[in-house]
Amino acid sequence: MKYEDIAQDMQGLLGGHADAQPSRRAALRTALGAGLGVGYACAAGPVMAQTAIKTPVDGLTAGEVSIDVKGFKLPAYRAMPAGRQNLPVVLVISEIFGVHEYIADTCRRLARAGYLAIAPDLFVRQGDPMAYAEMAKLMSEVIAKVPDAQVMGDLDAAVQWAGTQGGDVKKLAITGFCWGGRITWLYAAHAPLKAGVAWYGRLQGNKNDLQPSYPLELVGQLKAPVLGLYGGKDTGIPLESVEAMKAALKSGSAAARASEFVIFPDAPHAFHADYRPSYREQAAQDGWTRMLTWFNQHGVA
Repeated sequence: MKYEDIAQDMQGLLGGHADAQPSRRAALRTALGAGLGVGYACAAGPVMAQTAIKTPVDGLTAGEVSIDVKGFKLPAYRAMPAGRQNLPVVLVISEIFGVHEYIADTCRRLARAGYLAIAPDLFVRQGDPMAYAEMAKLMSEVIAKVPDAQVMGDLDAAVQWAGTQGGDVKKLAITGFCWGGRITWLYAAHAPLKAGVAWYGRLQGNKNDLQPSYPLELVGQLKAPVLGLYGGKDTGIPLESVEAMKAALKSGSAAARASEFVIFPDAPHAFHADYRPSYREQAAQDGWTRMLTWFNQHGVA
């Protein structure tokens, strides 16, 4: 069965929406063979199978886990070198499409680099991105309803969980893509991290009760230096926004002043997403190398 058919089946079983209880959605995913970290979200558009990276699991402990968040069972995808302890920990924050194959593979790549990588399903209470084929509906019915405070709490719980599963939470980092790039900046202002790497995360935007702040306003609270990896041809995040953030960082906390940006002039938004037409191999590989170097420089590795 093609993943597109699975998604359509799930939409039918959920009445066309992703508003069923998390446990029911998880059961449906399992029944349809579409567990966390499997397949791609239909709303992401056409999948470029010829460029999508496939990282093998041999030598790794990888797969879906459950994290207790005050009695709620939060699904997450975890990958780590098998049989090892005291591993540095990296939180991996997804795009709006959730913890699908690309995010799971990113975790496996980090595991092969020696990290315990964990990607929590941060949308699970509000809906299932995999059940949506239309971007606008996904944004309005799921993403817009996810409170920043809920995300911060889920990430705190993921860190605590990692500390009981072979992770050294004193060597903690975060990286995220698009929606997850903004969350990377926010969590670096929330928790005692060593470092963060934000891939094209929005720096400014419209605020509301659920999303009350943007990174530009939090530079005074940054607790860890963040490396921002952005595309010069990103039509959704203008370079003016990046320049405003650069200026603000200069008068922020010590961690803010240690933060940096790298702009890839010819790269569009989502240039690291190897399964999408936006993928730019050279910028993606360069950014990945810079991320690992950043982690090493700031005491994560």
